[in-house]
Amino acid sequence: MRTITHFVVAGLVLSACQSADRPESAPDSAGASALDLSPPEWTRDAVIYEVNVRQFTPEGTFAALQRHLPRLDSLGVDVLWLMPVQPIGKVNRKGSLGSPYSIADYTAVNSEYGAVADFRAFVDEAHRLGLKVILDWVANHSAFDHPWITEHRDWYVSRADGSISNAMDWGGQETDWTDVAELDYEKPELRRAMIAEMRWWVDSMDIDGFRADVVRGVPTDFWAAARRELHDAKPGLFMLAEGEIPELHDSFHMTYGWELHHLLNEIAQGKKSTAEIDAYFARQDSTYPPGAYRMYFTSNHDENSWQGTEFERMGKNHLAAFVVAATVRGSMPLLYTGQEVSLNKRLRFFEKDTVDWTGPSLASFYRSMFELKEAEEALDNGEWGGEQTTLKTNGGSRVYAFTRTRNSSTVFVAVNFGDRVARVTYEGLAQPGEYTDWFAKTPVTLAANGAINIPANGYRVLVRR
Repeated sequence: MRTITHFVVAGLVLSACQSADRPESAPDSAGASALDLSPPEWTRDAVIYEVNVRQFTPEGTFAALQRHLPRLDSLGVDVLWLMPVQPIGKVNRKGSLGSPYSIADYTAVNSEYGAVADFRAFVDEAHRLGLKVILDWVANHSAFDHPWITEHRDWYVSRADGSISNAMDWGGQETDWTDVAELDYEKPELRRAMIAEMRWWVDSMDIDGFRADVVRGVPTDFWAAARRELHDAKPGLFMLAEGEIPELHDSFHMTYGWELHHLLNEIAQGKKSTAEIDAYFARQDSTYPPGAYRMYFTSNHDENSWQGTEFERMGKNHLAAFVVAATVRGSMPLLYTGQEVSLNKRLRFFEKDTVDWTGPSLASFYRSMFELKEAEEALDNGEWGGEQTTLKTNGGSRVYAFTRTRNSSTVFVAVNFGDRVARVTYEGLAQPGEYTDWFAKTPVTLAANGAINIPANGYRVLVRR
């Protein structure tokens, strides 16, 4: 059995960097080779929506969730990321229902959500509507009552006394995730078994990809092997990593944008200047492959449950922050369960806590943002999108303005994190001319150097006509 000390050494191994070279338009995924890591064509202007299955409906079932598919489709999202749907462990369970990330059986579904046939029916209906479905995958650890605990005890990390360790952090110290057991990726048999479990969902359930949980807890050569085999099973499969290091792009199409998320929190709170956004992108340019897909967001299940809603963290600036997150380069924006109805509570993680779908609707705002992304080539994902140019303004630390341009498509974005209307002068607009205010649907003429008004805690998005 592997000791915790050995794990610390293995845990320092990270993945290699993705090739930066990619054609102007990625080839059809069906014709791509097994080693081609180009994002599939269908991701070009995609938007992702995270589904908290347990809390989405009063029933908390796939069948009830399926009834929401037409609404989600009309919202303009393209990819549904489902939090884990497998049975939840009972040994060392937290709360009365446990964490969805405590997996008791990788190739089964939680009976509280429905049967395997219900899940497949959900996927089939999503596909009929043109939506993609990716599944949260927990490779780092399993529940303490997963069959592997007894059948393959050597597949787990052991403490000095021989007992199985619960999940550990990057430094090899045990965390308070006492409901999950740390898996040992020094065992080749475990690696083969885990990839086979992932492939079952592709072959049997026809899912379109995975969101890899705690990705840095698993050696990156495992993810590289999994990526190759899963691509062979279904070319065009999409891989999202819950991590934020450039090397992950060797095996994943997209990584998290935690740093920008935290920066937007601090800007919204007045703790940092909007000038830090340019500093952030300068760091990205020096470390990430050109065109790397990044997932930017104002909320997700971790942020909502443990750090607070976007209203708690960003206050009146939560929509301005989302405008930035959805329009900056590299972004595939994420919307979390309930944001479209102003979800203003922290959903309990280990208990039933249904979303109140009667809250004030923000659906028209988010729908307009996603329609903008679909309509404007400049906002396409990765290398398909346009160049980003910051405009010089007199708005100080609370205003940020930039343009994105690709071919004939130009989008002018200006946000105001201040509490008063800002009359902002700008300089250096490379594409002056006639624009349309995307939200007001009114014409606007912009000179190379000029001025615009931006509402308090607000935004202007102008599209060149």
